Amino acid sequence: MSGLLYRQDAYQQEADARVVGHTAEGGVVLDQTLFYPTGGGQPGDSGWVTWANGTLDVATTVKDMDAGCVLVPAQTTRLPPVGTEVVQRLNWERRYRHMRIHTALHLLSVVIPLPVTGGAITAEKGRLDFDMPEAPADKEALTQCLNDLIERDLEVTETWISEAELAANPGLIKTMSVKPPMGAGQVRLVRIGAGAAQVDLQPCGGTHVARTAEIGGVRIGKIEKKGRQNRRVNLHLED
Repeated sequence: MSGLLYRQDAYQQEADARVVGHTAEGGVVLDQTLFYPTGGGQPGDSGWVTWANGTLDVATTVKDMDAGCVLVPAQTTRLPPVGTEVVQRLNWERRYRHMRIHTALHLLSVVIPLPVTGGAITAEKGRLDFDMPEAPADKEALTQCLNDLIERDLEVTETWISEAELAANPGLIKTMSVKPPMGAGQVRLVRIGAGAAQVDLQPCGGTHVARTAEIGGVRIGKIEKKGRQNRRVNLHLED
């Protein structure tokens, strides 16, 4: 399994690595990776891998049950041979927007405290689907509440609990459609705020900003009806 550098430091943009495998589909596996693989509604990272006599454009990153994280080339091309020492570089602008939007969506689940039935992130916007029979009466008030939370510049941290502890505290799970990453014995929790200032704590395997002020201004966009009791709430960064 690849070493998950993105888990150790979501802000690291460049790192050395060694190629340890290729997949039958033409993907590349590194011994340690900065690239977050598609999961939990967050897209896989893109970027570049360079070595002595070549460059590989990485279109996205996916999970593989055996290999871990697999870098998917943007086009069919010559791959760095197994054993090659490489330098990996993230498309940082895209990743950082994912981080900002992902943390903003956690806060959206605070201002709309209803069960989440789905969600997705892009570099342009994010959305959460809620078990919400009726649309909110005042979208502007929700937007203001969300920006107020962001402006408090709350710290975003992680902690780990056992799977047994999570099972004993099912209220931590807000998402009805996406299960927390399980199977390793421990579950990562993302906390926003600390002590009396804590506003959110939920299982999550994705990448986040370190403080909410980094999100910047946001606005709630279209609220769409998706079934009898579901509403999709779209969220946009203001810059």
